[in-house]
Amino acid sequence: MKNLKSFMFLVIVLFMSNMAVAQKAKTNQKAVIKTAITCDHCKQCETCGMLFQDKLVKIKGVKMIDLDAEKMTITVFFNATKTNLMEIKTAISKLGYDADEIKADPAGYEELDGCCKI
Repeated sequence: MKNLKSFMFLVIVLFMSNMAVAQKAKTNQKAVIKTAITCDHCKQCETCGMLFQDKLVKIKGVKMIDLDAEKMTITVFFNATKTNLMEIKTAISKLGYDADEIKADPAGYEELDGCCKI
């Protein structure tokens, strides 16, 4: 009987620790955001590339971004307990780029280099 109680206790502890790990994993998310990139050097561009690195990564919860000029996407890895997708899309818009359904902010767009404007 004592062994059965110990076994049940162990099963419950393992189950609960597994649930805790699963919940933690859900806080880290990946989003692929469609945008419009007209130049083939935006990652290296002094204006655009630095904007993405300087502004987006500074948003609390954003861990990493990857700009794919060929696919015209921005992949963002973020902690969903610290930020949300709408906040990230709004920040991209303020940089002068479309972010899925959110159009580029006109003031941000005007600040882009000529090669990065459509």
